[in-house]
Amino acid sequence: MRDKLINWGLFTILSLIWGSSFILMKAGMNILTPYDVASIRILSAGLVLIPFARKALLQVPRNKLALVILSGLLGSFFPAYLFCIAETRIDSSLAGILNALTPLFTIIIGISFFQLKAHWRKITGVLIGFIGLYMLVSPNGDIHFANVSYTMLVLLATVLYGINVNMVGRHMQGIGSINIASLAFVFLIIPTLIILYINGYFSLPLGDKTVLISTAASAVLGIMGTAVASILFYMLVKRAGTLFASMVTYGIPFIAVMWGVLYGEHVTMWQVGCLGIILGGVYLVNRK
Repeated sequence: MRDKLINWGLFTILSLIWGSSFILMKAGMNILTPYDVASIRILSAGLVLIPFARKALLQVPRNKLALVILSGLLGSFFPAYLFCIAETRIDSSLAGILNALTPLFTIIIGISFFQLKAHWRKITGVLIGFIGLYMLVSPNGDIHFANVSYTMLVLLATVLYGINVNMVGRHMQGIGSINIASLAFVFLIIPTLIILYINGYFSLPLGDKTVLISTAASAVLGIMGTAVASILFYMLVKRAGTLFASMVTYGIPFIAVMWGVLYGEHVTMWQVGCLGIILGGVYLVNRK
């Protein structure tokens, strides 16, 4: 009983952390640019994970280092910028809903490029998920560029997540998630500092209250939403298994929608209905 309570506690915390990440991006971009917010997010995660990096460097095989760095780029670096840029034009709640498509793209990419064998139920789940996506971006039955231009950035991020998950599962078995995360994010510290410098972040009045608040939101996004959440997710996988841990996918969009409503974003029943259809597809994909 105690173990189940701990597992559900980790599940709830992860849903809250990851579901809140979309509104934190919005809060960070009250003053900062999307490039600043994404860079501070990755930089903060890297700084927090420095203590784990030395041990990880000793434990990760040398022939896997390039894959670890590539994993950091595909699974965190590029998606962080794509999500932030997208949220300059779309609501955080919509970004959270679209993020639920990650398991569907994971299956598609696994079948297409990683020799993953899929049951008919998983393929049906993918089709249902894309029906929900079509309805979400074309509420009147027509798809216009204005509807999909920035949502495509979120979809590209979920595709990168799908590639990363398959790559890690296929080529990095036996390497701990903390080792992968710490090496990947520490490697990204220098690139993010360069981007912040080029983008003019260090020329801002960093002592100004509004800049501090936006910077703090971006740092919390990196520390909690990336570094701490990665460690908690690894713990949950070890304790409860991958199937239970993957169910976090269901909690994230509901938390994102809740924050969107509290933040004053316009969330329609149509979007909620489309979310239900997408999650129905995700359920079929994840079901054994």
